[in-house]
Amino acid sequence: MNKAVKEPLKNSSPRRRPGSSSLDFLDSGPRRNDESSINLRFSKDSPDDLAEIDAFCDVLWLEDGLAKASLASYRSDLLLLSRWLAEQRSSSLLTADDLALIGFVALLSQTRRASSQARAISSLRRFYRYLLARGRIGRDPTLKIAMPVKPARLPKVLSERDVEALLSAPDAQTPLGVRDRAMLETLYATGLRVSELVGLKLHEVSFDMGVVRVFGKGSKERLVPLGEQAIDRLRDYLGEARHELLGGRQSDDLFVTGRGAAMTRQAFWQLVKRYALVAGIPPARLSPHVLRHAFATHLLNHGADLRVVQLLLGHSDISTTQIYTHIARERLKTLHAQHHPRA
Repeated sequence: MNKAVKEPLKNSSPRRRPGSSSLDFLDSGPRRNDESSINLRFSKDSPDDLAEIDAFCDVLWLEDGLAKASLASYRSDLLLLSRWLAEQRSSSLLTADDLALIGFVALLSQTRRASSQARAISSLRRFYRYLLARGRIGRDPTLKIAMPVKPARLPKVLSERDVEALLSAPDAQTPLGVRDRAMLETLYATGLRVSELVGLKLHEVSFDMGVVRVFGKGSKERLVPLGEQAIDRLRDYLGEARHELLGGRQSDDLFVTGRGAAMTRQAFWQLVKRYALVAGIPPARLSPHVLRHAFATHLLNHGADLRVVQLLLGHSDISTTQIYTHIARERLKTLHAQHHPRA
């Protein structure tokens, strides 16, 4: 029988190191996806800056329909800039000039990966263009900021054998194990983003049609086939396990915790890491998107059309999907080298 994996507890807040400064910008602090993050522990936030950030995020939500995770990223980047400006330049978001923003971006280049730098710069550019369009500032201070050069990296992908081991890792004799197996099967069968998976509602799953209705980035709706294995695992979960986890409580969320609350991205990925150990997969080979990557790559390996994979993944631009063709091509080269007599 597989080892039982307990549901993760909520993380406690990290303690400040003795003698550390609230201006220690190079403090690694808690890490997100192995990225170094700048310490956010500062003095009181500026009410004026907070009001500007709130108004900007409201526009992003109302006009563009951005997801909570995207809004949180914008807010985090702008709060970090606001605090840095207040402490280092005695200025605010509205009074920051070109040199101030160049200095802030230079700090990011020392503490973050290129991909994280690029996201932060995109946040700043969009924010200041928003302010300029509404007459809040006279010129855009981000015009002289260049995007960092991001190294070409292929996403991590599990082999089909590794995926099978991971899907079999949960203990199907417990309600938590039944739930976790249903979540893993659904994720691999559909290629959903983790935020889309944990955000699923009961009414968005149709067993009759064999599909799940997903609201992705920008509130774009798509229907994704589930497949027989995922449907079977979901039926098992909805039959008894979910009721046991709820303990008489009511919820519209498809996947719930032992406390009756909706599953979170962070809690789910802690579970994935633990099940990886049970399956004998090194945690370093996993990333938050690993099963999504495996979904796309395995489809292409078995002859799926790139446009179909694009639709299933919910990519607005096919160039985003094309990275998986490179992975499939590398796989073909490896197989050729291993098995061809003249390789």
